[in-house]
Amino acid sequence: MADLIRVAAVGDLHCTKTSEGALQPLFAEMAEAADIIALAGDLVDYGLPEEAHVLARELSVALKANVPVVAVLGNHDFEDGQPEVVTQILCDAGVTILDGDAVEIKGVGFAGVKGFCGGFGRRALEPWGESAIKSFVREALDEALKLESALARLRSANRIALLHYAPIQATVEGEPLEIYPFLGSSRLEDPINRYEVDAVLHGHAHHGSPEGRTSTQIPVYNVSMSLLRRAFPDRPAFRILEVACAAPVATNGHAPRIEALTDRIGTPASA
Repeated sequence: MADLIRVAAVGDLHCTKTSEGALQPLFAEMAEAADIIALAGDLVDYGLPEEAHVLARELSVALKANVPVVAVLGNHDFEDGQPEVVTQILCDAGVTILDGDAVEIKGVGFAGVKGFCGGFGRRALEPWGESAIKSFVREALDEALKLESALARLRSANRIALLHYAPIQATVEGEPLEIYPFLGSSRLEDPINRYEVDAVLHGHAHHGSPEGRTSTQIPVYNVSMSLLRRAFPDRPAFRILEVACAAPVATNGHAPRIEALTDRIGTPASA
C-alpha cells in the first residue's frame, strides 16, 4: 500500500519586522499536521534582511521538529533589491529556496520558480513593439524556461510545481479584471502540462479563487494565506496535499490532528 506524505502549503506570509511571535503558531500547526511545509512566495513584506531574520526565527518551531521547509520567493521579497540576502538568511536557517531548482524531499519532487506576470491565454502580452515590452515578456518566458528545466531534472514519481505567480486564470478570478495580467502568466502552464505534475501551488492573488485546473486537468491551488482565511474561516490558514508515494518513506509518524483542508494527489495505479 502506498505511503501518504502530507505537504502543508501557504503563501503570502508578508512577515515584517514586527511579526515576532505572530507566525509561530501557524508553523507549529503545519509541522504537526504535515511531513513537509511548502511556502509559495512573498515570505517577507518589503524584502528586508531584518524581516528575513524574523521569519527564520518564526520557522524554527517547524525546523526544530525536523519538518523540511521548501519555498520560492515572491515579488515582495525583491522590493528592497536584496533577494539574494533574504535567500541566504533563510537557507542558513534550514529552508530550501528554489529558483529554477528541483529537489526531492521524502519521495516528493518539488520544482520551484517565482514566475512572473503577463496575462493568460489569447490575452497574454506578446513581445511586440517597444523594447520595454519585449523585456517584460522575456522575463515571463525566462521563468517558464526555468520551471521547465527544474521539472526535467526531477526523477521522482510524484512532482509538485511551487510558484508565486499563477499559471492559470481560474485561480485569480475574484480579483479586479484590470489586474489579471499582473497576477500570473499562462506561459507557466506549458511546462506544467508537458511534465504532467501532480499539483501546482501558488500565491500572489489574495482575492482570487482557491483552486482550478490547467487545460490538461492538473489541479492548481492558490494558497495565499489571506485567501485561505477568507474562504475557509473555520480551518487553519494552510492547505494540505496528501501525496501517495509508491515506495516506503519516512514520515513524522502521526496522523494530523489539525483539521485542515486536505486534497489527495498522485495516487499510484498500484495503490
